[in-house]
Amino acid sequence: MGTASYILIGTSEAEQLSFGSTAHGAGRVMSRHEALRRFRGEQIKQEMETRGIELKSTSWKGVAEEASQAYKDVDEVVNVSHKAGIGKLAAKVTPIGVMKG
Repeated sequence: MGTASYILIGTSEAEQLSFGSTAHGAGRVMSRHEALRRFRGEQIKQEMETRGIELKSTSWKGVAEEASQAYKDVDEVVNVSHKAGIGKLAAKVTPIGVMKG
């Protein structure tokens, strides 16, 4: 939430190494409970707005649980998939809006 997304192209190497699969997200480094303890949804919304990202959500709790700091660095995750040959990096997409609910 609030970080880039990537488009990867499948590879023939992925068929051999990972049954045609690659990472579909960055993966958490922090539990939802810990994220709720550390972050406030209102503050995250404010930070995103300063970066030009519109956020709409049904709850502040949901925003706090999904704070980008609760996840691995998506750039690093994508680079690993790309270098391993299980997903060829095609495009990086930066968010202008996020919906949670």
